[in-house]
Amino acid sequence: MTISLLNFIWLLVGLLAGVAVNWLADYLPAGARPSWNTWGWRQRKRPYLVLVGTAVLFFCLPLWMTETVNLVVNSLYIAILILIIVTDLEHRLIFNAVVYPAMLLALAGSFLVTADENNIRLALAGGVVGLVVFGALYGLANLMYGRERIPLGMGDVKLAVLLGLMLGWHRIWFCLFWAVMLGGAITLLLLLTRRVGRGTALPYGQYLALSGIAFLIWGADYAQRFIN
Repeated sequence: MTISLLNFIWLLVGLLAGVAVNWLADYLPAGARPSWNTWGWRQRKRPYLVLVGTAVLFFCLPLWMTETVNLVVNSLYIAILILIIVTDLEHRLIFNAVVYPAMLLALAGSFLVTADENNIRLALAGGVVGLVVFGALYGLANLMYGRERIPLGMGDVKLAVLLGLMLGWHRIWFCLFWAVMLGGAITLLLLLTRRVGRGTALPYGQYLALSGIAFLIWGADYAQRFIN
């Protein structure tokens, strides 16, 4: 892997994506107050964190994605998932105005990416997996905790469907598994350090979105090695 002009072009793309994410993260909530601050997340720091983080990540993407069409499509997906992480952390909200258009975009993208990345049949099957798995988890959590304390929301279910469409059948299983593992590990860490209590409602969408970003970048190779 060598750094080329494309890396610096994608650095600029990442900066533009960061600006767009910050603008949408301010515009979509329409003045809603931040509702969660357990990790010391501060809205005034977020623009800089998003801008720098997105630019650095995008700079690295051409090193990991050699096919131009996969790079373009997955970069757009990743920007959307970063926006979802921000709004879920700040407001515990995953907006339909983001998720539903992104679902249509993911269906269209399945026709554009390379065959080993995704296709329309894999995308539809992946969407069904996301719906069934997280729909079942949502229903189970609702029975166990009740609507007032339920740790999952319908936004998480919709996000799981979106990830299934983006990743396809062959990657969504791994994505959901590692999202659950990541969420459990971080929640346990927060409990052990007494940053949260047992009754604290934690947003879950960021774990799904982080796992989704990882599997957009490395998931096709990971799934193939696992299958082999």
